[in-house]
Amino acid sequence: MKTRRKKRPQHREKKGIYVLPNLFTTASLFSGFYAIIATMQERFETAAAAILISCVFDALDGKIARFTHTTSHFGSEYDSLCDLVAFGVAPGLLAYQWALAPFGRLGWIAAFLYLVCGALRLARFNVQKNTVDPGYFRGLPIPGAAGFVASLVLFTSVFSFDGRAFPFLFILCVYILSFLMVSTINYPSFKGLELRKQRPFSALVAVILTLIVIVYQPKIMLFLILTLYLLSGPFLMIYRRRTREVTKARGEDLSASAGDETQTQEESDTHRLRHIIK
Repeated sequence: MKTRRKKRPQHREKKGIYVLPNLFTTASLFSGFYAIIATMQERFETAAAAILISCVFDALDGKIARFTHTTSHFGSEYDSLCDLVAFGVAPGLLAYQWALAPFGRLGWIAAFLYLVCGALRLARFNVQKNTVDPGYFRGLPIPGAAGFVASLVLFTSVFSFDGRAFPFLFILCVYILSFLMVSTINYPSFKGLELRKQRPFSALVAVILTLIVIVYQPKIMLFLILTLYLLSGPFLMIYRRRTREVTKARGEDLSASAGDETQTQEESDTHRLRHIIK
């Protein structure tokens, strides 16, 4: 008698989506869409503030998904599509209307280059997110680039001038941001920062002092913080490269000194052998 094998139950893909993290992603998309509307109405400061609010929602949706164990493939794809609108289209349009319009064709090409580099950055992130170090982003993350554009708009408003006062400087910033997004320069991701874990008392004091300074001068401090983050990637790359060069040079020196000692020892042994023969 042949025994019939029991069919193993096949694991079906779960239907439905997680509502909570996707609500925050939708709020990020709404803020980016509102930034586009405000830019069309030439309310540039409002558009910049909406982009920064979108950055906050984008950071929260990932944190909430990991905290509540509600990460999903749908949420990841939805987040990327929303990021392209909130951090690609909205800042690109803001940059063009605020400073790049006088350049004509060169201006909208710069804005489109920013958009396409942001799209390439998101596509590369989705492909490589399971193979790269989670502690670092490869290339400037698109929310960081969008936040820098928005903070620059708010920073210049403190001194009562806009991007058209220094158009060549701003178009250069747009090209630099586009290059950094598609580069292989590593930027800290801060994913290792867990608020649930115990931290020293000094860490709490530092966070509170930082928040107080930001609240006192938000337009200036946000620009300075995002500028430091923008520069942190190239600085860390140069620092690591020099560290590797110094380590390699020390290794070569140690190898050379070890070789000299070996040669000296061989010469000493040869001299003793000749003395014994004599």
